[in-house]
Amino acid sequence: DAVSGAQLIAQALRAQSIEYMFGIVGIPITEIAIAAQAVGIKYVGMRNEQAACYAASAVGYLTGRPGVCLVVSGPGFLHTLGGMANATINCWPLIVIGGSSDRNQETMGAFQEFPQVEAGRLYNKLSVCPSSLEVIPAYEKIQNEQQNIRTSMYGRPGSCYIDIPGDFVNLQVNKSSVKYTECCPPPPISLAEHSAVSKAASVVALSQQPLLIIGKGAAYSHAENNVRKLVDLCGLPFLPTPMAKGVVPDNHPNCVAAARSTALQHADVIILLGARLNWILHFGLPPRYRQDVKVIQIDICAEELGNNVRPAATLLGDINAVTEQLLEEFHRRSWKYPSNSEWWQKLREKIKNNEERSKELALQKSLPMNYYTVFHHIRELIPKDCILVSEGANTMDIGRTMLPNFYPRQRLDAGTFGTMGVGLGFAIAAAMVARDRTPGRRVVCIEGDSAFGFSGMEVETICRYNLPILIIVVNNNGIYTGLDPNSWEEMLKFGDPATCVPPVSLLPNAHYEKIMSAFGGKGYFVKTPEELQNALKASVTDKQTPSLINVMIDPQSERKKQEFPWLTRSNL
Repeated sequence: DAVSGAQLIAQALRAQSIEYMFGIVGIPITEIAIAAQAVGIKYVGMRNEQAACYAASAVGYLTGRPGVCLVVSGPGFLHTLGGMANATINCWPLIVIGGSSDRNQETMGAFQEFPQVEAGRLYNKLSVCPSSLEVIPAYEKIQNEQQNIRTSMYGRPGSCYIDIPGDFVNLQVNKSSVKYTECCPPPPISLAEHSAVSKAASVVALSQQPLLIIGKGAAYSHAENNVRKLVDLCGLPFLPTPMAKGVVPDNHPNCVAAARSTALQHADVIILLGARLNWILHFGLPPRYRQDVKVIQIDICAEELGNNVRPAATLLGDINAVTEQLLEEFHRRSWKYPSNSEWWQKLREKIKNNEERSKELALQKSLPMNYYTVFHHIRELIPKDCILVSEGANTMDIGRTMLPNFYPRQRLDAGTFGTMGVGLGFAIAAAMVARDRTPGRRVVCIEGDSAFGFSGMEVETICRYNLPILIIVVNNNGIYTGLDPNSWEEMLKFGDPATCVPPVSLLPNAHYEKIMSAFGGKGYFVKTPEELQNALKASVTDKQTPSLINVMIDPQSERKKQEFPWLTRSNL
């Protein structure tokens, strides 16, 4: 009996417990998608390869097993580079399979010919082209599916690329010559050295103003139970990074997210639990931190230890396993940080002040609404266990502070790479995984109007697969800020929009909800709190139909005044 290359690739993926594939079919990979469905892999046809790649990477984060992105050669492959880079920088497992020109046409100017393996090396942990069909599933050869799956998952996770020449897809090989390998097991669990654990505990026990920073590495390693125990046992104030929200619920009394700047600036000992001292955490440097702050780094990647600061202690290992080691050490020491300390008083006072400022903005009655009013009503009406997807500038930043997460791995956003355009791909992936693993759990995707524009046509994908995603577009007519309709009309009197309209402006009052209606979902255009409440109630109640709420806000609405400028200063 013979088996085709497409069938062999699909069967090799299924043997590695791959469940989801996202992509856009065409020459030469259409047969691979068909074969994948035949062996039980769920294929979701997207409208743009970049969104497909974002979706596949989100599956890797949510399940711990990579999703697959399947794309055509040349331009199709190139459209995935953003998704590959985003996955690798976010440390999410991903497999990208790209078709390429036939082997006998190499360097002849073949259809969509491009040096894909070479180009992929910059964005992937591994970028390969199998030398023959037989080696794809075969363990004893180098370029097999298991190696790619293993590389994407083991160590610091990331993206892997597999190049499939077009003539491989329909090539027939004898079944007896194919050897499928066993499914790649989950990554091995590594522990920190006992002396390092003891040293870290001693540094924490001597601290006057400790702070635990929980990173998305803790979420990815499913460390929520042990992290929660550590917080409760030691009484530590904790600060989650954006996608670590929910590892310990945001309503836990020790959460100091509402006093973030104060906590970072004045802590004398910081425990980094699966978080990196990159731009998100201001590199661990003054003036955002004390000059003499002691940092304890806990990470799965040895190369990360010591980045940007000289750590007081380093613990190399799996976040969940190392947290359990710390728990055992603190149990022996019976140490707990006092809840009546001056540090706690300072943090609680700052939390109270910031929450009062946000509440004051949220309860404003003026129209158009501001960000805080919109998020106040969203928070009141969306399910507490929903998966939140968020992107945009102010939409994402303010939403992070206003919308709590109570469960781990239920917030997806622009991430370490700060990528715009991820939202709908992430939402589709989350809805597919939720449908299979937690039926009934809703996905709420909150987009700025600019961010929505990157992948808005994926609304058709959402409707085609009947994914009951609630999309909320917070529409300020622009990027950061926009113009109201009257100002827009006045601006056009000056001449060509390309020379006089501010670069941050988008078309005022754009009816994005009509895109959803056009494909059979439900669309709502709202301008008042009452209209927003009604649209939210209707959308949350209808658990079968996708919906989009287009929320018009004040084009000049911004974040409340911050103690430090965001990332860089601007003259705007």
